[in-house]
Amino acid sequence: MKQDTKHKIIEAGARIIHLKGYYHTGIQEVLDAAGVPKGSFYFYFKSKDDFGLQVIDFFNSMYLGMVDPIAKNKALPPLKRIEKIFDYFIDLFQGLNYTCGCPIGNLSQEMGDLSQAFGSKLAASVDDMAQIYKHLLDQAKEEKEISQGLNTQETAEFIVSSWHGSLMKMKISKSIAPLKLHKQFILDILTVGNHSLVSGPVSDQSNE
Repeated sequence: MKQDTKHKIIEAGARIIHLKGYYHTGIQEVLDAAGVPKGSFYFYFKSKDDFGLQVIDFFNSMYLGMVDPIAKNKALPPLKRIEKIFDYFIDLFQGLNYTCGCPIGNLSQEMGDLSQAFGSKLAASVDDMAQIYKHLLDQAKEEKEISQGLNTQETAEFIVSSWHGSLMKMKISKSIAPLKLHKQFILDILTVGNHSLVSGPVSDQSNE
């Protein structure tokens, strides 16, 4: 029962933080959303920052839970799995009307340089994201889908960093086109013998 209550608080807090950010989220607002008495918060968390750090763990687990089934689908070749991950999130953010973005990316911008504890936790989460792509790129190299000279660690880190930049552009432009361009660019430069930027203009079908 205690763990159920704690999970309800974290889940409610995660939803609000994703929408409003960490600093604009109040403890009472979280407890009201969770349907939990006010005195319960400090029974489960030492402070708001302790709560925030556990919310980051929740976001990380949520992300891995969404991506792992795609990344581990051995029925698809590695590059196709990377493409499917991109497609999953393109569909997700279209359904959210180009709002919210990645909670880990949002918190990294808000808290990354303000708190060492948050910065370290967020850096570990971003690294977890990159390791998924590195693992797939290593498999793609073994299957000769990509250049044998490709640095898979640096490429994986670039995929994650450029994805977060594309999400920022998506939110301010209210368009899915930046995510489609990111997908097309990454897949294009990974394809052996094809180093052009894009094969054609990226259309934003949602705005047509």
